[in-house]
Amino acid sequence: MKPSKKLIFFLLLSILLISFTYYGFQICYTPNVLVEKQDREITIPKGATFKDVQKIFHEGDITQDLISFSFLSKLMDYDENVKAGRYLLRANMTNLQAIRLLRSGQQEPVKITFNNVRLISELSEKITRNLFIKKEEFEAALVQFAMTNRYGFNKDNVLTMFIPNTYEVYYQSSAEEVIERMHQEYEKFWTADRKAKAQKEGFTPIEVSILASIVQAESVQKDEAPIIAGLYINRLKEGIPLQADPTLVFAVGDFTLKRVLNEHKEVDSPYNTYKYAGLPPGPVNMPEIRSIDAVLNHAQTDYLYMCAKEDFSGRHNFTGDYDQHINNAKRYQRALTIEIQKGRQNKKK
Repeated sequence: MKPSKKLIFFLLLSILLISFTYYGFQICYTPNVLVEKQDREITIPKGATFKDVQKIFHEGDITQDLISFSFLSKLMDYDENVKAGRYLLRANMTNLQAIRLLRSGQQEPVKITFNNVRLISELSEKITRNLFIKKEEFEAALVQFAMTNRYGFNKDNVLTMFIPNTYEVYYQSSAEEVIERMHQEYEKFWTADRKAKAQKEGFTPIEVSILASIVQAESVQKDEAPIIAGLYINRLKEGIPLQADPTLVFAVGDFTLKRVLNEHKEVDSPYNTYKYAGLPPGPVNMPEIRSIDAVLNHAQTDYLYMCAKEDFSGRHNFTGDYDQHINNAKRYQRALTIEIQKGRQNKKK
């Protein structure tokens, strides 16, 4: 007895429905992202389209089946709701899990680290390295902030607002948002205790950081930083010019300069602390936390002078007596002359 056409149609329809249901289950709930691989972060740039996302997935070998991922993305309207950012895709994710994550915009923060900075251009390069914003955009926003803020920062001292460390921000953060975040971190750093110590010496937090930048440049041996800080504070209180070589290097603008000569001391710049008493208008580098704390917790001494030790250890001879300082300087010059002569003789050999 032949089966009826209705029965055949019903059987075929059932097979199709079962197949479609199975395929639907497969594309939704079977691992398809980074199968048997490690977790991976991906970055979707601002302005990216779904085609760009498909290209990232294809070139990164992220999915086993890009077609099923694309099909479900369209069903879930992700192709019309692509959000820029940095996302962490877990190994063995399903299409459904991955699309929900990408569509939600729930991102992994990006780490930014900065230290060993002298200029705004150096800072902007380090901060924007892993962010969407461009170096020039950050610099322009920082200049605007320096001109309009009400916290006492200006174009000369704005670097003191940045406390060297590692921070987490989001990839798509604007330059203004990053700057505001850095100001919040600055406010956290300057606790009531630190502010009280600064005020006790008659300093603002900005002035502490300016002095700390000089101390940092002078203290090859870290344990000398509080002593050097105390010496400079003594000079400031006495109205004696700091005569700090790092400020001259900054004034000249040649950071490869190893020795400061008399001709450099004639440079007409507010950073020339041989010519002008008091602190320069801004930092000569971005001082680290240890240098700031060295100023706040400086050594109590009567030192006014320091000279590099003649053993070239990077340490200094400190004194409060000018004649003793001259003797220390002579010993260092003699040792330096001998070293230079030895170097010339070795070259001849």
